[in-house]
Amino acid sequence: MCLLTCKEFLSELNDFLDDTLRAEIRQKFEDHLAECPNCWVIFDTTKKTILVYKGMEPQPIPQDIHSRLMEALNRKLTAGGGGSA
Repeated sequence: MCLLTCKEFLSELNDFLDDTLRAEIRQKFEDHLAECPNCWVIFDTTKKTILVYKGMEPQPIPQDIHSRLMEALNRKLTAGGGGSA
C-alpha cells in the first residue's frame, strides 16, 4: 500500500475531517496518522479546535470593533480597486 506524503495529507485534511473521503483513501490517511507524529498533532489540534468552535455560543462583536473592522475593510477594498458593484 502506498503511503501518503505529509503534503498530500494536509491537502485533503478537510475532506478527512468531514468524512467525505473514499474508504481506500481514508485508510491511507489513517495509516499515515499512525506513522507520522507531526501530521497526527495537526489533525488532533484541528479536530479539537473544530469541536470547541462548534460548542461555542455566538458572541456579538462590540460596536467599536465592528466599526473599525468595517472601516479597515472599506479602506482595503478602496486601495486595491477591488469590489464589484
